[in-house]
Amino acid sequence: MALTYTPSPDLGKAAADFKLPGTDGNTYAKSDFFKGQPTLLMFICNHCPYVIAVQDRLVQLGHDLADLGVAVAAISSNDAGRYPADGFEAMKLRAREKDFPFPYLYDETQSVARDFGAVCTPDFFVYDKNGLLAYRGRLDDSWKDPSLVTKRELFDAVVLLLQGQSAPANQAPSMGCSIKWKI
Repeated sequence: MALTYTPSPDLGKAAADFKLPGTDGNTYAKSDFFKGQPTLLMFICNHCPYVIAVQDRLVQLGHDLADLGVAVAAISSNDAGRYPADGFEAMKLRAREKDFPFPYLYDETQSVARDFGAVCTPDFFVYDKNGLLAYRGRLDDSWKDPSLVTKRELFDAVVLLLQGQSAPANQAPSMGCSIKWKI
């Protein structure tokens, strides 16, 4: 596991197009999420300890953002050949076990992760109502211990966007395991 931090965000960049299968049996495209409201796309996986540490918070975030009318999707792009726990069948099981309130999409070719510039799990991309990157930072201020969270940075950024404001310019990077690229 190589600890990786997200790079400085390329704020204002448009979201890349994509079309991916979901663990629920549906296929999803960019247009299914970008509908004139902020949108959260997060790159996660099943096996990463950083994702596992925040997984219940991601479920809560999914519910909280859905209540605000914000579209959310999770994408797994890891090499399932070398990391079978991140394969599509395992993703289906995880989505059911955790009752994900958002689609969990499989990027088998890793092209979507490359197009977005995703580097780690978790890696969060929040787009404004125009589909432009507004936030690429961490989930909150305590990745490991939910009882120590004092600021829900990602959620707060989305609320600002919903209020017609800008997300904070100073965004602490997310950190996690590097995406497991195919060799």
